[in-house]
Amino acid sequence: MNTMTDTMHAEAPIFCGATIHERTLSNGMKALVAERHADPVVAVMCWYGVGGRHETANGSGVSHFLEHMMFKGTPAHGKGAIDLETTVLGGSNNAFTTPDHTAYWFEFASDRWTRALELEADRMQHLLLDPEEFASEKQVVLEELSMGLDDPWRALSRRVGEALFGRHPYARPVIGYRDTVERMTPEDMRAHYERFYRPGNATLVIAGDVDVEEAFAEAELHFGGIVDPHGTSEPAAMAPRPSPDLDSVVRIESTWDDHAHRLIMAWPGGTFGSDEDFALDVVVTMLTSGKLSRLYRRLVVGEALATSVSANNDARAEAGGFWIYAEAVEGADTAALEAAIEEEVERLATEPVAEEELARAKKLLAASEAFESETTTELAETLGEYATDLDWRDALDVTRRRDAVTAVSLQEICARLLDPGRRVVAWSRPDASAREQEGDA
Repeated sequence: MNTMTDTMHAEAPIFCGATIHERTLSNGMKALVAERHADPVVAVMCWYGVGGRHETANGSGVSHFLEHMMFKGTPAHGKGAIDLETTVLGGSNNAFTTPDHTAYWFEFASDRWTRALELEADRMQHLLLDPEEFASEKQVVLEELSMGLDDPWRALSRRVGEALFGRHPYARPVIGYRDTVERMTPEDMRAHYERFYRPGNATLVIAGDVDVEEAFAEAELHFGGIVDPHGTSEPAAMAPRPSPDLDSVVRIESTWDDHAHRLIMAWPGGTFGSDEDFALDVVVTMLTSGKLSRLYRRLVVGEALATSVSANNDARAEAGGFWIYAEAVEGADTAALEAAIEEEVERLATEPVAEEELARAKKLLAASEAFESETTTELAETLGEYATDLDWRDALDVTRRRDAVTAVSLQEICARLLDPGRRVVAWSRPDASAREQEGDA
């Protein structure tokens, strides 16, 4: 007997050319099917509502480490079996962990996609966490962590994030710290796995060339019988997370053993799906997208202060950050570079943007999203992210929300969030040895 709860609308909504259907499986697990027959491809994604912000300080990095271990075997599918079978079937798979969620994806031809459900349901229930494999993979994670610290931009970004988010878990890197990863045990990971890797904390997304009823039937077959001891509720109340509390200018000075001067400016931003989120997406486009953008024209072309400049609106479930990155031209006045960025940001808060420039930014964003949504996996990823961090229906409203950004609302949000007295300014400069080499040249 099929006991799935059907929560579909009378008429399924359309998103990126796909009709979207939602049902709740008999054990409380959410399932979405995005039916689109443009290509004979199906993407299957399993999303868990757990990421870096759900960890304790002492357990930092466990979600990312667990992502690695999810490929290391169950009694039914040993180490390497998932990747081998994916390859044999001509598909692809991967996973990623963020501060807010962890997701696993497969992409297969539409005549063999159901195998992904079997593999995913098996590792939701039966992960081995073999101690020897755990110890071996720990070294892989530690090497990945070391490689990140060997990258100047990542090292600087890590310090900025710590200052920007303060005591909130977002301040900690998703990969964790060397000491927290080193002391992690299989028992620690087992507890994390059992708490968060369960149907009531998961969303299944099936997108592409599928029959809707068949897709839901397969989802119920493979996942519906998995018992969730907590149902759809959180098994235990999490400790309250303090809000990011940046209320001043934090300046960071660091060095690197090369000749580059790298600058990051960051401000507290908006939460995912908020009005601020949509407005700051437009700001990113206006400032750094393409050769007509404000910062590129001024810093790279006009004043030759920077070799590169970019921006990022990092909106998350509980907080966000707005970041600007620039690398100075060798020999350029770095104070002038910093001042020029400050001036352009201040303009956003004090001068209304022209309607033509605003319309251009919106068109660029719309074109980028249309291009990305052409792939089945990107379609599944967009729906899964909204379903996990907000509500999947909010994904249907993106165009309207972006179009609702006006010159007035943009200026107000920039004045409120991009406050020059509430930001992080971080420089990475050449260390003494690099300066000596420069002097000898």
